[in-house]
Amino acid sequence: MDSILYILLSCAFFMLLVALISYRLTKGKLADANEYFLAGRGLSGVFIAGSLLLTNLSAEQLIGLNGQAFTNNMSGMAWEVTAGLAAIVMAIFLLPRFLGISISTIPEFLSNRYDENVRRMTVLLFLLGYMCVTIPSMLYSGGVAVLQLFDVPNLLNLSYIHSLWLVIWLVGIIGAIYAIFGGLRAVAVSDTINGIGLVIIGFLVPIIGFITLGNGNMLDGMKEIALTNPEKLNAIGSSEDNVPFFSIFTGILFANLFYWALNQYVIQRTLGAQNLKEGQKGVLFTGFLKLLVPIFMLLPGVIAFHLYGGQISDGDLSYPTLISNLLPVSLLGFFLAVLLGAVLSSFNSLLNSVATLFVLDIYKPMFAPDANDQKLIKISKLFGIFIALVSFVVAPFLMYAPDGLWNLIRKFTGFFNIPILVIVMMGLLSKKVPAIAAKVVIVFHVIAYYFMIWGSRQLFDVEIGISYIHVYGILLTIEVGFMLLMRKIKPLTESKVFQHNVYSTEKLVPWKHTIPVSILLVACIIETYLIFSSIGLAFEDGMVSNLFWPITVILVATIAILCLISLKVWHHKYKAYINKEYTLMKKGSSKQLLKEVKEQDA
Repeated sequence: MDSILYILLSCAFFMLLVALISYRLTKGKLADANEYFLAGRGLSGVFIAGSLLLTNLSAEQLIGLNGQAFTNNMSGMAWEVTAGLAAIVMAIFLLPRFLGISISTIPEFLSNRYDENVRRMTVLLFLLGYMCVTIPSMLYSGGVAVLQLFDVPNLLNLSYIHSLWLVIWLVGIIGAIYAIFGGLRAVAVSDTINGIGLVIIGFLVPIIGFITLGNGNMLDGMKEIALTNPEKLNAIGSSEDNVPFFSIFTGILFANLFYWALNQYVIQRTLGAQNLKEGQKGVLFTGFLKLLVPIFMLLPGVIAFHLYGGQISDGDLSYPTLISNLLPVSLLGFFLAVLLGAVLSSFNSLLNSVATLFVLDIYKPMFAPDANDQKLIKISKLFGIFIALVSFVVAPFLMYAPDGLWNLIRKFTGFFNIPILVIVMMGLLSKKVPAIAAKVVIVFHVIAYYFMIWGSRQLFDVEIGISYIHVYGILLTIEVGFMLLMRKIKPLTESKVFQHNVYSTEKLVPWKHTIPVSILLVACIIETYLIFSSIGLAFEDGMVSNLFWPITVILVATIAILCLISLKVWHHKYKAYINKEYTLMKKGSSKQLLKEVKEQDA
């Protein structure tokens, strides 16, 4: 009981400390809707990166990815490591445009580019996805993770069902307070602090694991996993693995691009950047932080395999077993606070974004176009409370769902990630694609995706046999082709013009190191895959193969040359390109304004 009390009190202390710091840094800053929904467009790169990382990482990943590594190998890191490529596209191409036209949500951009009906269809996809599956499953998976890691039923002498309800409501209420009453700035600040704790504890667990595996010597433990069963360290997945390597190029890159560049609850932080420079810093730094994920979300699973390989039948129990056996009681409270922080981050980010989408894309344009900021914030809080209560009630009942639930949750985002990615990117890349093309793509994708994943089997007893990741790429190709065809058959006769009213020319100056840092990030992604491959640590006949170091040296030399060129030449061209784009858009806005004045006079 003394240990239990210590864990709970130390956890409460760390969580209260995060809440106090968040309160002090956000006190008195909720005067208007811009502050509530976008942190007053004043977030720095550090807060953007910290919040993006913790919003993405969850308790389910801690258990699930380590479980995959325990059962199979490191191929699951494809979802995490390749996120850096999406971050580069966001930082260099999309973020300057989003900040330049001063949007608050992705559907707002689609309204400007296409029409209000496309906006409503997209909001509907987002809200249904978030409300029906993403938010309840986030709470449920977090609750299950806490129960598995800390055996809450025995600790509190409660049944499993009662313990799950208790944890879900406790986590949900705390997260809702941040999201509903603190706004985006409170979410970003608390996420950053919790993110620091997650990185600390994330490195600490494999370090203690290596020391235990090496009987007190960390290096011996590292040699053990490199020389014994080295195939566990291979990230180049075969067709039989959880994530085949080829699927990176047929689906994962597209899914990551949607998640890191267009998913509202993720990019809301970047839309709240104080300027383009800080936004680019935050996004690219997040790409580097994602390279650390294999260390604390996959390596512990491999360590657990070497320590308890014959004792654990379920891979998902590998990480909880490692924590309960290796982490001292003095650190369990801190770990519990960090774990809850990860769950809180994902939940409160989703809640904040759902409220933002509802108020800015449904309530204001459809029902109250003249509503003041106080009214918008009030409606947002009420809607947030409603969604939170619904989630608290729905989440525990997921325990009664059929066995395919987890696969269903992972696949469910396929209903909206690819069509939104297609219509946004085509809207940016082509000025002539009509709104009807976007509407057809949305409807077609929902029907076709359902048919290819579930419908063919349920309706006709025919199994297509294609991974849902490959389905992403297939449908994306069809939908892009259709929009290009519609551009040719029924092109827009007049280009859409966007208004600018927030960011000045000075705030849209790109970060000087955007291009070289992006090049370095690509190199780090390549090197990470090189390390966790049959050429690197997964080499069968030693620590690494003879090819590893020559390839690494060539990669470093190539990147050094490219970085120097980028600083001398490419940065100046990129800056000129951004300035040219912004100037053209401002001129377009001026022409549009003049046209509207003439129409009013007439």
